[in-house]
Amino acid sequence: MIYTVTLNPSIDYHVWIETMTEGAIHQAQKEWKAAGGKGINVSKVLHNLGSASVALGFVGGFTGSFIRQQLEQEGIKHRFIPISEDSRVNIKIKAERETDLSGVSPHIPKEALKQLLDQLDQLERNDFLVLAGSVPESLPADIYRLIMQRMNEIGVHVILDAKGTALGNALAEKPFLIKPNHHELGDLFGVSVTTPEDAVLYGRRALEMGASNAIVSMAGDGAVFVNRTTALLAQFPRQQLVNSIGAGDSMVAGFLYAYTRGQGEKEAFRYAVAAGSTTAISEGFCTPEKIQAFLPTISITEL
Repeated sequence: MIYTVTLNPSIDYHVWIETMTEGAIHQAQKEWKAAGGKGINVSKVLHNLGSASVALGFVGGFTGSFIRQQLEQEGIKHRFIPISEDSRVNIKIKAERETDLSGVSPHIPKEALKQLLDQLDQLERNDFLVLAGSVPESLPADIYRLIMQRMNEIGVHVILDAKGTALGNALAEKPFLIKPNHHELGDLFGVSVTTPEDAVLYGRRALEMGASNAIVSMAGDGAVFVNRTTALLAQFPRQQLVNSIGAGDSMVAGFLYAYTRGQGEKEAFRYAVAAGSTTAISEGFCTPEKIQAFLPTISITEL
């Protein structure tokens, strides 16, 4: 079974305006509200692809009710833990450029964290667990590492999509897969990652720190997959970016979907790239039809 953890869920409020001017009143052209957070996005894409998952995390208040209701309406299973404070609202402004305003995280009580850990202790060997997104300030900064320690005792395969301290602290616990973008990988080592060769070099350093596999997304320049025996570069024709929200989460979901259906690393990587790319050029998440149409445009070469 696949489980996703979103420690900091949100309502993502997308609003389109012609131009954005500081200090002015703007009339929205259209708007869209969605339950958000990286783990939730992974569950949504898996659902689109026909793969079941269970979404875990903390939700509270009227915003938390919206998040629960939307997942239930879409047929996505969840076991969210209720908290007293409202889940956050993130604002995504679509004008000449995309601008994000991330809301304030609610306080997560110790009792709620214990409930989540108790839930995770019920996972079974060879389950997959996606840990994705930011960590609220009220939780330990190394919470992902602490969770992974417990999962290693069970034999759960962990996919870690985090950055900064949350990523660096957890690598020693041997995640099955990490998925930094090239900026996040560079920040991990205090360098700039600008080429596929850089991504291979520093991706392999992340493997030396404990990860088994890494996908490094490089925006319009493709993506790199590395493990201890393989280094692959995926490239595709440049297209107009429509939506940066959820593209990386779609890559994680695409890889998981293909890999858990018996595809090898190379083809799972190709599917992941197609999933992330078709989300990036769409106003919603990728679909099986969009992915199948995009797959032939992807070239995979060994590095």
